[in-house]
Amino acid sequence: MKKLSILSQTFGSYIRSLRIKNNIGQRELAKKIGVAPSYLNDMEKNKRTAPRTDLIKKLSTILKADLDLLNDLAGNSKKTIAPDIVDYIENNPKIVSLLRAVKNSELSDDEIANIEKKINESTTKVLIVAAGLGSRLKGHTENLPKCMLDFGGKTLLERQLSVYRNCGIDNISVVRGYKKNKINYKNIKYLDNKDYEKNNILNSIFYGEKVINGNIIIAYSDILFESSVVQRLLDSDHDISVVVDIDWRGYYVGRKDHPIEEAENVIFNSNNEVIKIGKIATEKQEVHGEFIGMMKLSHRGAEIFKQNFHRVKKLFWNKPFQRSKTFQTAYLTDMIQELVDIGTKVHCVIIERGWKEIDTVEDYQKTLKEFKQ
Repeated sequence: MKKLSILSQTFGSYIRSLRIKNNIGQRELAKKIGVAPSYLNDMEKNKRTAPRTDLIKKLSTILKADLDLLNDLAGNSKKTIAPDIVDYIENNPKIVSLLRAVKNSELSDDEIANIEKKINESTTKVLIVAAGLGSRLKGHTENLPKCMLDFGGKTLLERQLSVYRNCGIDNISVVRGYKKNKINYKNIKYLDNKDYEKNNILNSIFYGEKVINGNIIIAYSDILFESSVVQRLLDSDHDISVVVDIDWRGYYVGRKDHPIEEAENVIFNSNNEVIKIGKIATEKQEVHGEFIGMMKLSHRGAEIFKQNFHRVKKLFWNKPFQRSKTFQTAYLTDMIQELVDIGTKVHCVIIERGWKEIDTVEDYQKTLKEFKQ
C-alpha cells in the first residue's frame, strides 16, 4: 500500500520531498547530478518530465531512494513504462516474444506474481564470507580457514554448499582471505579480501560487491544449518530478510568460551521487523531471538544495502560506527542496525533451532561428538 501511495505522486514532487528529507539544497543536488539548478527546479515543479536513466541512478544514490520506484515514477512522468525496462527490452529484443506469450495467455495478476516469485527463487545466489582468521579455534585453524575444518568426513564449507544446492542454488561465491589457497572447490566464484587482518565481516562482504545484485543470500561461513532454514529464507518476499532463532538460549547452556553476552541478539516488533540487532544485553526480557548470520536481499534490497554501505563508509571511515570502534571493524549487524535507524524495514524470518555456530574450540569439539553419535 505504501508503494501505491508513493506512485500516486509525480516524479518531481517525490524527488523534492526526498531532497528536503535529506537536507540537501536544490543547487547542491543539481551540482551533484550534473544539471543546471533551473533544470532541477523545473523538474521538481513538473515542468519537465523525468530525466534520463543515468541521472535517475545518481538521484537514487544521493537521495537514498529505491531505484526501481524512481524508474516507475519516471515512467509515469513520461506516460510510458519505466525507462530501465525500456532500456532492457531494447537491448534484449528476444524478450518481446516472452512478453507476448504472457499477454496472449491472459494471465491473472496472481499468476504473474507467482511466475515472478519462481523466477526470483530460481535465480537466487549465495555469497559466503570466509575471510576471517578463526583465532578462537586456536591450533585447529593454524593451517586452515575455519570453514575447512572437518565434520564427519566433510568440511564445514562442503556441508554448507550441499545444503544450498539441495535448495536449488548453484550460483555460489566465496570471499576468501586467511589461508585462501586452502579453499579451492570447483564451480565456485572466489573473491579475495587482501585486508582480512585489518577489517571485519561487514567490509569483507563488500569484497564481493560485484555479485551483490538480484536476489542473494549473504551468510557467515562458520555455521552449520539444515535445508529447512534456507528454504524458509527463500520463501520470504521482503526486500531485506534476516534469519532469527527464537529458541536460542538453550545453545548457551554450558557454553563457556562463547558466553551468552556475545550473542548477536534481535529485538523485533509485532510485524517481525527488526528494532534492535547486535550484542544486546541478554538479561532484558525484550530480547526475542538470535541472528544466525544469514540474510537475503531482493534486487531492491541489494541496492539499498550497497547504497547505504557506501554512504556510511564515507562518513565513518576511521571513526566509531554503531557498536564498533571503527567502521573498518564493523559487523554485519552494525549495518543492519544503521538501515533500521534510517527507517528501512528489515524482516525477521523466524526459526526454532536447526543451526549451530562453530566459533570456539569448545564448539568444535562438542559438534564433533554429536557427529560421532
